[in-house]
Amino acid sequence: MGPVQRRLSQLLGGCRRKPWAQICFCATSGTRFRTYSTSNVTEAADPDPLDIHRQRLLMWFSHLPQEEKQFGGYFSPETMHVDPLILEREPEEQSGLLSSALTPNAQYLSKTVEQLFDSTPSWDSSRGLNVLLYGAVGTGKSTVVRKLVQDWCRGRTLGQFKLLIPFSCDDLSQLSKTSSLRDLVSRKYLHLRRHPLLSGEGVQARDVLFLFNGLEKMKLDFRIGSTELCSDPNEPLAPGVVVVNLLRKYLLPEASILVTTRLSALDRVPTKYVGRYAQICGFIDPDRQRAYFAGRLLQQTGDTPPKEEAQALVELLYLNLQRESQLAAACFLPSYCWLTCATLHFLHFTNANAPIRTLTGIYTSFLRLNFGGEVLGMGTGAGMPIQEHHNSLMLFVVRTLGKLAFDGITNKRTSFSEKELEQWIGGETKTDEELRKLAMFRTDVLDFFLAPCVESNKNLPPEVDDQEEQRYVFAAPAMQEYLAALYVVLGENKSVLEKLSKQVSTVIGQTSEDLSAFIVILSKFIPLRIFTIFNLLKLFPKLFEKFSLQNKGRIARTLATEMFRTEDSENEDVLDQVEQNLLGVHGPHQPQSSQEQPFELYPIFMGGLLNYGNRVLLQQLGCTIHNSTVAQITKALRNYLVRELSKPQPPEELVDLLFLLYEFQNPRLTADVLSSIRSIRLSDIRMTSLKCYVLSSVLSCTPPSYHLEVLDLSSCLLTHDMLQILLPAFRHTHHLNLQFNSLGPESCLLLRDLLLDPTSCIKSLELCDNPILDSGVSSLLEALPHNDSLCHLSLMHTGLADGGAIELAQSLQAQSCLEELNVAYNNIGDNAALSLVDACREHPTIHTLHLYLNALSDVGKQSLYVRGDRSKSGRKVRVLASVTEGSDLSENWHPILSVITENAKSWDRERVKQQLRVFLRDLEWGRQQQPYFWKRLHFRRVEKGVKQTLKMLEKDDVAHVCNVCNKPPQK
Repeated sequence: MGPVQRRLSQLLGGCRRKPWAQICFCATSGTRFRTYSTSNVTEAADPDPLDIHRQRLLMWFSHLPQEEKQFGGYFSPETMHVDPLILEREPEEQSGLLSSALTPNAQYLSKTVEQLFDSTPSWDSSRGLNVLLYGAVGTGKSTVVRKLVQDWCRGRTLGQFKLLIPFSCDDLSQLSKTSSLRDLVSRKYLHLRRHPLLSGEGVQARDVLFLFNGLEKMKLDFRIGSTELCSDPNEPLAPGVVVVNLLRKYLLPEASILVTTRLSALDRVPTKYVGRYAQICGFIDPDRQRAYFAGRLLQQTGDTPPKEEAQALVELLYLNLQRESQLAAACFLPSYCWLTCATLHFLHFTNANAPIRTLTGIYTSFLRLNFGGEVLGMGTGAGMPIQEHHNSLMLFVVRTLGKLAFDGITNKRTSFSEKELEQWIGGETKTDEELRKLAMFRTDVLDFFLAPCVESNKNLPPEVDDQEEQRYVFAAPAMQEYLAALYVVLGENKSVLEKLSKQVSTVIGQTSEDLSAFIVILSKFIPLRIFTIFNLLKLFPKLFEKFSLQNKGRIARTLATEMFRTEDSENEDVLDQVEQNLLGVHGPHQPQSSQEQPFELYPIFMGGLLNYGNRVLLQQLGCTIHNSTVAQITKALRNYLVRELSKPQPPEELVDLLFLLYEFQNPRLTADVLSSIRSIRLSDIRMTSLKCYVLSSVLSCTPPSYHLEVLDLSSCLLTHDMLQILLPAFRHTHHLNLQFNSLGPESCLLLRDLLLDPTSCIKSLELCDNPILDSGVSSLLEALPHNDSLCHLSLMHTGLADGGAIELAQSLQAQSCLEELNVAYNNIGDNAALSLVDACREHPTIHTLHLYLNALSDVGKQSLYVRGDRSKSGRKVRVLASVTEGSDLSENWHPILSVITENAKSWDRERVKQQLRVFLRDLEWGRQQQPYFWKRLHFRRVEKGVKQTLKMLEKDDVAHVCNVCNKPPQK
């Protein structure tokens, strides 16, 4: 040891003998001195176990579930928590006041968990209070518990308790060995191993609050003959016995206890052991629902959604809730508020930087969040039968409600009567055990999936339209399609022959295994014909495999058939339908009858359920989809999709197909299917960020050699941000149509980079009717010298003026492959137009220039045709400026009128009508100059077409004025 270390050791030793001493030593920099007190060192070495407990509890209960992290990870319980309605109940009315009995506009006195532990005159202060907090699935019990623990750790609530000890009844039910109360506590909270509050001495335990979450997971028995009495916290007992003695107030009677449970487990604890009952009733009023939506959708942290768009969504949701729509009935449960927000976040705030999310994944995560790891039984302890461990609650849901959902889709129905529910869910006569499980299912789960229909006579069959009976619908409309898809994909929709072949195969297979060894021994003594019979019997398992393979093919055929239904081709695309179900339809619309009810999410969910990530989540829920099943369905589906795509599809159906491929998340299948598609025409589709992301993601699965001939995104309401998402998709395109969108000058910077990309192969770029102006054109021109693929450039009606036209003329010589240039309907004058014609005439490949609907004089038009005529090099450039060329009819009059007629209603009508009148004047003057009858007749035919277009515009103007004035147009 050196002298410095020895001296430091002496100083530290002296400080240990004198706690009040202080040490001053030089830091490594030699310029600063710090003073450390040994009392602080002592506190750091021996921190208070209660402080450690608060810190660790806060850390554990602040962890967001995986279902929350997939939406960007910026949700926090602090900012998005909304207290559900909690009502104190009397013991005799503990099971009443379900969702159907609550009145939305009534006033209820909501309690907080802290108020439930307030002292009352009848409360014995020497004994702790037992509070039983119960509610249906999805009402928010776990969320309330999480927020309660976090608030206690921060000192905001339940300040009368020094120690809060939460337990999961699911964890306790899994313990097989005996443990004392202190061992149970130290097993999870080691820092509380020997804490005096749990010693049982004196009345120290009155500062302790035990929290048992999910009592329905445990099988408690309060009978004295079955559960022994115990008052020693150190005596090893079964976990259920420890909990029973705590509730009996025989073990740590001064401690208070909060128990949460579902409705089916209310009678697990006798009434005499419960001091107060409280029921969580969810969000009974729209204001709580709106507060939840605002907390979820208005989060602003980092790169988050625009607040204006999120605020508009919240307002639309609130309007839909105020109409007492079906959404309001579903959002009675906070879980469905979560599903609504997750779906809207997926629809509106998807971007290229977000993790991959699918709608099927959202619904699968939603079910895992509410039913993860649960079985349909009284408990999962060591004494339960082994088969009950594998009785998946979710599988029971699929076999009952999934079958009901599938029948509804088959018969185009979304509502069901009580008799139908009894038929599908009650079924035939069952054993006592099955009836017990069915009763639990109806109490805890049925109301979670089904809600009373609030929209009368909607989607009802004609035969029951006049009957007054309560009908039920799935709380979320898409949930019916999800469960039906899961029912089919899991292979539950088997024919009688398939069920019989499976049973016979199982029996024969087991018998053949037992007989194999015996037959081998007797093979020398039995005739050959016996071996033949035995081998025939062994064929039954292979016969079943053949039936199973046909079943997988039928699933793929069903998926393809539902995907390309002819009657659904006129519906909006499926993403718009999902949005309308959540936000409602505002403005005039035609309600669809029951026979026209579209179920277009059903096949998409079928494809999404085959995705590996969703299959992993379903495996945790007890619903297994094997890899062999997925491979068989995928193989058959590939053939059906390729066959159907040989026919032209409407844009809405094409969006649904792209969404199906996106949900499937199978790059190989996507590439095989897209190999048969050479054009994607999505004209007039309302594009969103999500649809752009889906299109780009799907096309990214194709190999570099794949190219689209046409990608039509005209009239799709594209913005600059959407264009940025779509850039990877544009690299696969030859002819890109971006007409009639909202692309400004900043978007041309992205298009410039696209044209400069060596992997890009764009031959035609149409930017008509986008306000890109001269500055945007200037950005595009930077790419022309370095691009050798662009042949057609359309800048019609883009706000191009003389300055931009002259700059364009100067840049044409640097581009050697352009063939056609369209700058019609801009603000180009005579001089700039002449410069363009001269530049095109000198260009080696340009053969057509569009200049009509510009500010050109008659003299300027004549000069254009003279300049465009054959030059010394022998080239001629077609200049489309007017329907006449002097006194002759232009040979290009037909394409000019075709373009004007096609776009007249979307352009400035006064300017178009003014130009048409100029055309009529020129045609009339030219006709008068013609000496031959046939030429005059030709002029009249062109005049007739111009007059028809002019009359159409004037008629539309009159109709618009009459609509504003609420007067019928005169005939």
